[in-house]
This record gives sequence, C-alpha cells and structure tokens, in this order.
Amino acid sequence: MERQDGDRMRSTLMKVTAVLAIIGAINWGLIGFFNWNLVNAIFGGSTQGQASALARLIYCIVGLAGLALALTFPWSRKETTTTTGSPMTGGRTISGRT
Repeated sequence: MERQDGDRMRSTLMKVTAVLAIIGAINWGLIGFFNWNLVNAIFGGSTQGQASALARLIYCIVGLAGLALALTFPWSRKETTTTTGSPMTGGRTISGRT
C-alpha cells in the first residue's frame, strides 16, 4: 500500500514538473520566435530590451524541445504483466510499464 502511494506521488510529481518545464520551454520559444513573453502577458511585468541573436536562437531551441516533450511525454502508462520462459527469469511473472 505504501509503495503504491509513493509511486503515485512520484508519478504526480513527475507530471507536474514536466508541465512546468513544458510551459517554461514554450514561453522561451515564444520569446525566441516572436519576442513575446507569455508569462509577462498573463501576470504582468515589464518587457525587457531586445535579446541578442544568440539568445533568441537558444530560446527557440529550448522552445522546440519543450514542444517535443509535450508531444512525446508518457502522460499515461499502463501496468502490464508478462510471463517469460527465458533462463534469466525462470518463467517468473514480471510486472512492468509499457
């Protein structure tokens, strides 16, 4: 029971941190591609001066990485049980994530 609660907590924490990383990366992408800060637009704040070309390139790359993470992150994993007859497992049942 405690293990399931710990796994559930880690899974939730992993999802929350992934969402925050994705939001941050997409914001960086918006800054890089359009020189527009979503966080400042939502929560207010002053806009800073123009970023250098290298900084904008880095913002763009991080933004694309965040978009890729958002599209490929394993948001839902199902538990599966398989039985193998290999000598390594001796025919035991192995639980794993797919």
